[in-house]
Amino acid sequence: MTNSTPHLLYIADPMCSWCYGFAPVIGGLSAHFGARLPVRIMVGGLRAGNTRAMAAEDRAYIRSAWTRVGAASGQPFDFAFFDRPTFTYDTEPACRAIVAVRRIAPDKALAIKAAISTAFYANNRDTTSGDVLADIAAETGIDRGAFVETFQSADIRNETFRDFLTAKDMGVEGFPCLLAGTDADYAIVTNGFRPIDGMVDALERWLAARTDAIAARPS
Repeated sequence: MTNSTPHLLYIADPMCSWCYGFAPVIGGLSAHFGARLPVRIMVGGLRAGNTRAMAAEDRAYIRSAWTRVGAASGQPFDFAFFDRPTFTYDTEPACRAIVAVRRIAPDKALAIKAAISTAFYANNRDTTSGDVLADIAAETGIDRGAFVETFQSADIRNETFRDFLTAKDMGVEGFPCLLAGTDADYAIVTNGFRPIDGMVDALERWLAARTDAIAARPS
């Protein structure tokens, strides 16, 4: 995709509860605009590299967040997650899985993000596990062997951290974050969760204005 091609840049983490809540919204925008305004996904690294097991206060905070996200978005949550005796909330593997799929089959990057989020939040699967992520990739139509090889490569690890650094350099501090534009010029669509109401019409107006401006340029 060239700099002159307008697109949506979706900066998210598959183990961010508000991104999970936003999944029907970004899915709806992708379905509506298709190739006219394709979605590119960048991973943000919410808790990437975390090595500390959840403490009681972490569980309380996360449970409260899940309750609020469920109420705002209607997305289902499996609270049996909190019955686990220990859990280390490291989002790097899940982010890296998206980058791996983005490399193997770019058109499935948004789908794998949604599948990982659903597996974690609605189905209580351990998406910090490489084996679980490989299973999810296979369920999404990705060759399991190709996924594992790509997921484990140093190149993909580096690309994942480049995403984290790029998001930080862009000033993105929370997820989901949705931008519209080109690599050279982005406008904020939303910085945080919001329902789809009004977003389609606003983006249609933005896209039409951009098309008119390009057409009016001297040839």
